[in-house]
Amino acid sequence: MQIHRLGYKIKGLAIICKDGLRWGMLTSKAKHRLKVLGFWEKHGLCATLDAFPHKRSTLFEWKRTFKQSNGKLESLNPKSRKPKKKRVSEWDNRVLKFIEELRNNHPRIGKDKIHPLLGEYCQREGIQLPSISTIGRILSYLKKKDKIPTGRRVYLSARTGRILERLPKKKKKKLRRKGYQPTQPGDLVQIDTIVKFINGLKRYIITAIDLNSDFAFAYAYTTASSLNTKDFFDKLSSVAPFTVKRVQTDNGSEFEHHFRDYLKEKNIIHYHNYPGRPQMNAFVERFNRTIQEEFVNWNQQILGYNLDEFNHKLINWLLWYNTERPHHSLKMISPMKFIINNTFLTPQKSRMMWTHTEP
Repeated sequence: MQIHRLGYKIKGLAIICKDGLRWGMLTSKAKHRLKVLGFWEKHGLCATLDAFPHKRSTLFEWKRTFKQSNGKLESLNPKSRKPKKKRVSEWDNRVLKFIEELRNNHPRIGKDKIHPLLGEYCQREGIQLPSISTIGRILSYLKKKDKIPTGRRVYLSARTGRILERLPKKKKKKLRRKGYQPTQPGDLVQIDTIVKFINGLKRYIITAIDLNSDFAFAYAYTTASSLNTKDFFDKLSSVAPFTVKRVQTDNGSEFEHHFRDYLKEKNIIHYHNYPGRPQMNAFVERFNRTIQEEFVNWNQQILGYNLDEFNHKLINWLLWYNTERPHHSLKMISPMKFIINNTFLTPQKSRMMWTHTEP
């Protein structure tokens, strides 16, 4: 069997590969420095000082470093600024022992309360009293050495049989609406959940309303899960005469996991309200009042004991709500008339097909 070496008899290939590897090891700052040195060699020192915001001494330092390394590009990478001699904290052993014993006896006592207690001890022993921030650093040091309780949560791994530390969950940064205002139907849809108790039974009605056209939709479920919210959004998308681009919800668990991943897959922006601020969902909260006063409260028994019949009647009511019922916010016309008057819709674009909402 013959073995052929890649690039055999190709002149200069090894040098090109080597230079490419070295170029990939350069930082953006090193590449900038190389560019400045090249400009200096071509146009002179005065032009370089005018073109780049660097001192004359800095340029000569870069050039000297590059020359001493025999032209190695990596020499232009910034050097570490870590101090060669790090300051070592010097704490009195008596102070460490006092804080260790106090914290072991009272695991939840903080540095602010330790300070006056430690002050009395230091006065008796003739020791300089450390500051509150220093006590905080001492507590961190003792925790790292496992000399005081850390309050860490542990669990037994069923797979390995070892005791592991339960790390705190990282909070995901949530996108807020802030000052955004929709201009077209589908630009922003607010979604919320109504919880109803009927003779000990719990029912959930997920509601949604478009802020531009007041087009609304709702559907009832037995549980408030992210899978049901995903199913609700599928039904909303199939009947809405527009494409939903942004969604705004509160921080309920039904708007996480499957629902969040589904919106991400569809490239739909998901806004969250600030905690404890239901007024940020004012449009859908107002629709929740309307749907309860005009429909839900009159069909509660059906909601509790025959969910399919309730949803069928709800769809018929929503059809009337969106196509016939006058709205004060729309100058006494229906949402569908508003959309038709302000948006050019073809029969292909209109998806007001209520048969799609069958469970």
